[in-house]
Amino acid sequence: MTDAQDEIVRAAVQAASKKWMTAFNDGDASRCASHYEETAVMNAKPFGTFTGRGDIEAFWSKIIGDGFADVAYIDPEIKVIDERSAIVSSRWRMNKAHGIITKELWVLQDDGTALLREDDFEVEG
Repeated sequence: MTDAQDEIVRAAVQAASKKWMTAFNDGDASRCASHYEETAVMNAKPFGTFTGRGDIEAFWSKIIGDGFADVAYIDPEIKVIDERSAIVSSRWRMNKAHGIITKELWVLQDDGTALLREDDFEVEG
């Protein structure tokens, strides 16, 4: 893979991740879910596994409805794994919780944007 392609993937993932955080912080669960592929899988410890955009949207809707807000990533790392995908890992915090993202698998779509295929994170408090 060329350095140029690495940068394309990295930039798409950074932009998509920022848009996801903005959607969450705006309290918009539908927009949050729009950043996942239709058949994405989200493992949210200790809550469970959510499969598909609809289940993922319902999860974020409940979290937002329960007053969680102001998510921020702390020292995120992006590892480009091939010409179409990258993994993000990071610590995170919000107003009522904090935790760790062990794996956000972002995949470039045909239009050049990145969507989440897998989202594995843990709430630590």
